[in-house]
Amino acid sequence: MLSRLELAIDLLHSASDAGLATHSSSLPGFPFASSIPFIVDEHQRPVFLISALAEHTRNLAANSRASLMIAKHLGEGEVARISLVGEVHSMDRDPGLVARYLRYHPHAERFLQLGDFRLHRLDPIRVMTIGGFARASWLEGERLLEAPSISLEQEAALIDAANGRLDGGNILGGVDAYGADLVTNRGRLRIRFGTGPVAGDALLPTLLRELEKPGSFAPDPAPGIR
Repeated sequence: MLSRLELAIDLLHSASDAGLATHSSSLPGFPFASSIPFIVDEHQRPVFLISALAEHTRNLAANSRASLMIAKHLGEGEVARISLVGEVHSMDRDPGLVARYLRYHPHAERFLQLGDFRLHRLDPIRVMTIGGFARASWLEGERLLEAPSISLEQEAALIDAANGRLDGGNILGGVDAYGADLVTNRGRLRIRFGTGPVAGDALLPTLLRELEKPGSFAPDPAPGIR
């Protein structure tokens, strides 16, 4: 069973698209919801690439407060989901973060070449996680920032070392202290480290061991919560 923090991180890595709700500037007082591709940064904060011409970008320029929702179907009618409430701000194009974004969303390279697309990050204030029916709980946003993490430079080195062990066109999109994300022709698959967060010299052997386990390329099982 996963802790509330581990469940939140698991859900943040479970999908490539999210629902973004902003405050409408053209219809004051009403929310505006849209779907956007996203990744998370090294501190598990959602990052997305959006055009200055998009409706949600104009909304965020007037009011940076927003909510982001990611859902994961568990089967038998149950859906796990996470909703992050916070503020969205544009950010500079850090080369390591851009490289991470393109591993998950390679098609976005053409958008990066256009002058009106910028990276934005949601800085969470509170996070609601729902692990299934009657499994809801709130987390303070700072819990994500305080969670064990690795740098983008460490991640790139781990990916370089591990990608040679993969075949069939599979690549590692990202590695963090809690697991790794495989990008395959069937979509994204999460490989969770069964021992909890891993750091330092233990990361590479743990990653390689998990990749070599039977079933590593199977769909992720439904998360539980404790």
